[in-house]
Amino acid sequence: MINRILTVIALLAISVGIWQLLAARHGLEMTATQANGVPVTVYQSQVTEPAPVVVIAHGFAGSQQLMQPFAVTLARNGYIAISFDFPGHGRNPEPLPGGLLNYEQRTESLLAALEQVMDFASEWPGSDGRLALLGHSMAADVLMRYAAGHPEVAATVAVSPYIHETEMETVGNLLIIYGALEPAELREMGKQLVAAKIGRPTELGVTYGAFAEGSARRVALAAGAEHIGVLYAEDSLRESLEWLDQTFQRSGEGFIDARGLWLALLLLGVVLLVRPLSRLLPEVAPKPVGGGYHGRWFWVLVLAPAVLTPLLLWPLPHRFLPLLLGDYLVLHFALYGVLTTLGMGWLRAKRIAQPVSVAYWALVVAVVAATLVVTLAVALPMDAFIASFIPTGQRIPLVWAMFAGTLWFFCADEWLTRNGPRAAYLITKLAFLLSLILAIALNLRELFFLLIIIPAILLFFIVYGLFSRWLYQRTQHPWVAGLANAFAFAWAIAVTFPVVGD
Repeated sequence: MINRILTVIALLAISVGIWQLLAARHGLEMTATQANGVPVTVYQSQVTEPAPVVVIAHGFAGSQQLMQPFAVTLARNGYIAISFDFPGHGRNPEPLPGGLLNYEQRTESLLAALEQVMDFASEWPGSDGRLALLGHSMAADVLMRYAAGHPEVAATVAVSPYIHETEMETVGNLLIIYGALEPAELREMGKQLVAAKIGRPTELGVTYGAFAEGSARRVALAAGAEHIGVLYAEDSLRESLEWLDQTFQRSGEGFIDARGLWLALLLLGVVLLVRPLSRLLPEVAPKPVGGGYHGRWFWVLVLAPAVLTPLLLWPLPHRFLPLLLGDYLVLHFALYGVLTTLGMGWLRAKRIAQPVSVAYWALVVAVVAATLVVTLAVALPMDAFIASFIPTGQRIPLVWAMFAGTLWFFCADEWLTRNGPRAAYLITKLAFLLSLILAIALNLRELFFLLIIIPAILLFFIVYGLFSRWLYQRTQHPWVAGLANAFAFAWAIAVTFPVVGD
């Protein structure tokens, strides 16, 4: 009965979430095309009349889907919004040169892609010839640099920029937005940038200069938002819309695509639906299979890999995959899993294990079915409404390369935590994250970006932890969830991290 109730609730949540997300696009035309090889999407009203064009750029490890709230908001208010994928990101087949360490080479590549999109935007039918820019994080810095040398850009909205030294005096009508939960140092950099322009200290939420002269400056905060949440915050969307309206002396319907609630409802429904679907899997073992480790030996198996993995990897080179930071992650997952496996093997040799009969045909069926469900259940809604999440081209073999590392960790971890202490699954995931933080501290220059994605990894651990629990309850074998979650994580890493070149 509970599975039937959950199925109804899940399908209702998914239906309402999708309906609301699609309803936000009412009256819009969305055209997916290319600008000299750069994937772009044009959002515009079906009521065709000349309008300013706003080019919208995503941040590092992002994609054009991530910027949908801004694109839909602006298009619903009469602007032509154009989003795109930078080299190495999303579905752009061109690798990103320079990676994290060569800032100038990376910036040159990003600027070249932006210039192609700007040429495309200026020639788009329906444009009234006026242009503006809006970008997040890494892109905000690139857009400000571009705007500084192109006076035809009437306004620039920089969301959570990491401001590098560049000439900003000629950037027209600059709005800087930070999430209120982001480090205070970032907003201080924004305030200093504005202060340098006007020659005196500045305050948050105050507009300085004049729109007509292109000298308007403002630093605003989005309440309750961090570096990613700022993209969905109503404050960010409203500030951006009002800034552009004042620049171009326009006014629209005031629509704001505040989609956070509907995205949460959609994803909640997807997660809940996995539970009743897991009940359709065959039983693999007649009784629960797992390590059953308790007491001090459990803590040895938890702490030893967490400490040894970053220390052993610290002096080793790890640039062997064209996936930025993915090569280090695959090594961390793999070595962590191997050390856990060796520890369990050593302990098992010291005790007599009771054999358990396993239906291997059922194991194969359960692994394949579970892998399809837990991977696509997240990938499909993510790709449609949040971020590029379907692997294409060179990312497909990268999924399998990452899987070679993640399978060691997840299979070993599933075996360790089953029939163990009550909070074993939570303990091992926290230990892994602490191990990753230790690795970052040992090599901050090359691995610092991993700090930004640790919250995302934690969220994935929570979601896939629920999947793991339900899969184990049904099949009673840890390898089902271990292999399914390993593939899902490999998929997520391979489609998210930038593809890099020389």
